Amino acid sequence: MDPASLAFAFVGILLGGFLKGATGAGAPVIGVPVLAIVFDVPKAVAIFSVLNLCTNIWQGWAFRSEITEHRLTWTFALMGAVGAAVGSVLLATLPVPLLMASLALVVFAYIGLRLSRPNWHLSRERGRQMGPYVGLIGGVMQGAGGLSAPVSITFLNALNLPRKEFIATIAIFFLAMSLTQVPALWTLGILTLDRLLLAFLALIPMFLGIPIGSWAARFLSKQAFDRLILSLLAVIAVKLIWDAAQAGL
Repeated sequence: MDPASLAFAFVGILLGGFLKGATGAGAPVIGVPVLAIVFDVPKAVAIFSVLNLCTNIWQGWAFRSEITEHRLTWTFALMGAVGAAVGSVLLATLPVPLLMASLALVVFAYIGLRLSRPNWHLSRERGRQMGPYVGLIGGVMQGAGGLSAPVSITFLNALNLPRKEFIATIAIFFLAMSLTQVPALWTLGILTLDRLLLAFLALIPMFLGIPIGSWAARFLSKQAFDRLILSLLAVIAVKLIWDAAQAGL
């Protein structure tokens, strides 16, 4: 890999780490497209599967004391893992681009609702009831389409969780899915030894970016954090529509 490509990959992963540290999510939104340009899509997905596993272990452990809704967090995560396994099986049969485009419209509708009614949110009790079902759907989307954020982040944002509890909850959810995704990619031959070594090297810029993002987020108010999450959702939704259009929908 030439120095320019190496620098491009380094900066992309660093920015992904910054976003991960600030919000608890979003690193693959930046990092996967960058690595796909430098390498290819399967290699990018394989590398980020390892990055996701490691970073979510770290953030889940670091913020574990912030969790107040243990039932919500663990049922949400466990059903996400089940959904990821189911989604992997359905990958070859689901019309994923159409599903992703439809999901993008749902995300845009949610963003519109939050902008027009900024004080709207789900109650904790309602969240506990919906958590397992939303986790399952998010997991299926992760397994089938590689992206659960439109479901998982939208749901947790609607619960109006404080930043640190939001990060802890989403980290455990992503970690649970990674525990099924990484072995599956290894079994399928997508995650190979050389890609595993590249992932370990990619942890350097990732773990440089996370603490910088975490430090920067200390200066964000609850309102600013909420707007940042909504902006992230908007970017993800645009990407979903773009991917669907590229697939010919």
